[in-house]
Amino acid sequence: MDLVLCHTTADFDALGAAVGLCVLRPGSRIVLTGGCHPTVRDFLALHRDEYPLIERRSVNPQQIRSITIVDASGRDRLGKAAEWLDLPQVREIAIFDHHLEAHSDIPATVTQIEAVGASTTLIVEKLKNQAENSDIPFRLLPSEATVMALGIHVDTGSLTFEGATARDAIALAWLMEQGASLGVIAEYVEPGLSPQLQDLLREALNNLRSETLHGYSVAWVLLSTEAYVPGLSSLASRLLDLTETDALLLGNVYKLGENENNRNIDSESPLSNRLTIIGRSRIEGTNLSELFKPFGGGGHARAASLATRDVDPLLTLNQLADELKTQIPHPPTARELMSSPVRSIRPETSVGEAHRILLRYGHSGLSVVDAGDRLAGIISRRDIDIALHHGFSHAPVKGYMSPQLKTIAPDTLLPEIESLMVTYDIGRLPVLENGQLVGIVTRTDVLRELHQQKARDRGSNAELSYCAVPESVEQLLRSRISPELWQLLSIAANIAQNRGWQLYIVGGAVRDLLLATDDTVALTDIDLVVDGKCGSDDSGAGVELAASLQKLYPDSRLDVHGQFQTAALLWHKDSAFGSLWVDIATARTEFYPYPAANPEVEASSIRQDLYRRDFTINALAVRLGAPRSGELLDFFCGLLDLESKQIRVLHANSFIEDPTRIYRAVRFAVRLGFEIEPQTEGYIRNALASGIYYRIQGENGRAPALETRLKSELKYILQAPYWKVALQMLGDLQALRCIHPSLELDRELWRQLRLLDRCLQGRKKEEGRRKKEEGSSATDSVTDVTDVTDVRKKEEGRRKKEEGRDNSLFPIPHSPFPIPHSPFPIINIPDWQMRLEVLIAYLAPEYRGKVAANLQLPADSIKRLEVLEAGKKQLAENLPKCELPSQLVLLLRNYELPVLIAIALQSPRSARRQIWEYLTRWANVEPPLNGNDLKALGYKPGPGFKRMLDDLLAARLDGDLGDRAAAISFLAQRYPQA
Repeated sequence: MDLVLCHTTADFDALGAAVGLCVLRPGSRIVLTGGCHPTVRDFLALHRDEYPLIERRSVNPQQIRSITIVDASGRDRLGKAAEWLDLPQVREIAIFDHHLEAHSDIPATVTQIEAVGASTTLIVEKLKNQAENSDIPFRLLPSEATVMALGIHVDTGSLTFEGATARDAIALAWLMEQGASLGVIAEYVEPGLSPQLQDLLREALNNLRSETLHGYSVAWVLLSTEAYVPGLSSLASRLLDLTETDALLLGNVYKLGENENNRNIDSESPLSNRLTIIGRSRIEGTNLSELFKPFGGGGHARAASLATRDVDPLLTLNQLADELKTQIPHPPTARELMSSPVRSIRPETSVGEAHRILLRYGHSGLSVVDAGDRLAGIISRRDIDIALHHGFSHAPVKGYMSPQLKTIAPDTLLPEIESLMVTYDIGRLPVLENGQLVGIVTRTDVLRELHQQKARDRGSNAELSYCAVPESVEQLLRSRISPELWQLLSIAANIAQNRGWQLYIVGGAVRDLLLATDDTVALTDIDLVVDGKCGSDDSGAGVELAASLQKLYPDSRLDVHGQFQTAALLWHKDSAFGSLWVDIATARTEFYPYPAANPEVEASSIRQDLYRRDFTINALAVRLGAPRSGELLDFFCGLLDLESKQIRVLHANSFIEDPTRIYRAVRFAVRLGFEIEPQTEGYIRNALASGIYYRIQGENGRAPALETRLKSELKYILQAPYWKVALQMLGDLQALRCIHPSLELDRELWRQLRLLDRCLQGRKKEEGRRKKEEGSSATDSVTDVTDVTDVRKKEEGRRKKEEGRDNSLFPIPHSPFPIPHSPFPIINIPDWQMRLEVLIAYLAPEYRGKVAANLQLPADSIKRLEVLEAGKKQLAENLPKCELPSQLVLLLRNYELPVLIAIALQSPRSARRQIWEYLTRWANVEPPLNGNDLKALGYKPGPGFKRMLDDLLAARLDGDLGDRAAAISFLAQRYPQA
């Protein structure tokens, strides 16, 4: 275990430096050795889960390998954690500090103490240097950049303190480039006030008026001064923070100067003045710029000002306050924010089992309910980790849960939820309705909603959002799909809303709509997700919605898949929808019991439903219906990845759980012209190098993801026009090992695939030529040829034309036999399957049938691959003996066409030439007489017919027969009748 220690009463500089070191040294954990500054405490109350923090009591000292100390160099600053410095197994102790005067009594192996304004600056310089000298694109997470920027801002007084340096400014600028949020920084940085402003602050606090509306507090105050006071904007920001007000109007009235007061107005009149009002708001939907515009003011939606004269200051301020209150929207409620259904356990559940459930579902805590399903407590991951640390895995969770709970109702407003979390340092709040647990709101839910509120504020420059999210894509959606389809989606949304559900369009349809450059997008496959928000009783919501729609659209076909509670509506060549597939599912989460298994699914929330998807660009959703119809849900910054044209996976174990995602990553990258994001590519290579898939097949006997699901992905790729590029990318990633550990795309396999492609292209050309010839001369037939000389002349002319074509695949030698070009035999196997069989055929013979069966290919395909090696050996022995066309035909006609092609691909050039000549010249040649002819000539049907027809065919192939009369004469000589 590698630890980064912050000094006791940690400030933002210590926390920022620690977070930066964890980026430099992945896997490190941060320990707050003894509390933190109140501002840091409030910050972590909302953002704790974004950083790798660990409780001091949860650390096993025997597992510590290295210790790094930030913003301190003395043991006395580390509390009880200083004891870890003396552990014998600790191999490295590093110090990063900016206090030159401090005395160090720590036996450090690495020390960097330099004269900069913040310790965080030292770490940022290392990160910046790594980013500039790395071949792999590097970018901090916004949460990481923000806390480091806070560290520099706080310790340098936003670059105003005497100890601030140019290095701090450069580091801060780089963090802004990396996405540090100015809004979050402004919330936690406290700029200083002049003495005059401090006096006005005290006056404002004493005279402030406030009112709470929809959970938001609005305040206003009027200050009177002798003259204009600079810096009122700083005063407004400080007043906003101190009072924890959501919106503030700060007015300052002062008398006009003598030069200004040149109008016929009494100097004692309240109208002989100048009024300045500074406005600040944190409320989504408010627009101070519009509010101030009638008075000549302006600015941004959340920060604006006005300056006017000769008005009644108090009346004007009160009027503006009343108008501001009318702008305040109804904030989101717990019902809109909560996750539902809630994962719960009984009080008797063991700590070990609770830990397994947390691991399975990726939660940070679990609700504990009694036998009557009433909430009894909550147990967090930290509680479970501590119990496990002390060896109590078999103890019931009731001894470790928190029974004293703060709960909320479904209609509790967001501001109240946020206040409860910060005040009581609560990471999750259960939602109770009629005493029953119906949902849970987590710290992440609140942070995400607050972030999206800021992102939707398009008019404010005070916020730098983590991820660009459009306010609404409803107009985009409506303008790019057909009116009939929009009506269908609207009807579906209304049905869902009437049942208390929320409907979303998700996945590829959203992605394609956002990527489209045309005015209209022809969507043929749409995924809809129903979020019930009401517990497990709504697990069949998707099926119920689909059934309701089918009644309104009787021309559609309804397919229900009961196992996963999904349904599909299908239209085929419909006048309004064309060929359309609409899949409707209940929001669900999934768990893979072991790598490459089929997932186990359960009803869940839209967020969990999107989290289970493969890539960020496919984890987008658009809300259909009120409230906030058209809102884009982008929990994983998929929009940024669309703009960056990159494929990024949602979590590190994604490819371990489902290897088919490797093939989808390649397919989307090639099809969309995107790049696979470097870290995602690293996850792919690590998953393949681990050998986990082959090991799982050995342990469990099968890996479902490597069976029909892998075959489906192979089909998508191998039938696409871009299959060559995709296959080369899979080869570069060594992803063909998913088919078999020994399969790699080397030069020989690539040569065989290219030969097959040319063969398939040749077949298509032959089919086209044959159709053209049939259309121009339907009477041309071999049996109509009466003169051998004419046949030879026609064959010679055809041969000359053939020489002009590209026959380098299977060269056709000049033949002395007078048989016209034969149509290419029909192959009743799709091209993609032929390509797949070539891949499998490249394996050692003993693996081919097993791999084909594992992919659940058709039985005839499996049989072909199993007999391929025997056929290859037989032909290698017998083809050299074929000197006449009849010998070649009688040998090769016993083999299926796909088998012959597969053998040819793996055979020497001479064998390929013979097989190709058979396929293109002799395969479809028939005897000049048939069975009916033989009966007409007086021969009795029986086993001898086959021998007679074979002899006729051989004679014709070898040029011994020219017309029907010659064939009859031939039979009379060979098979005289009594």
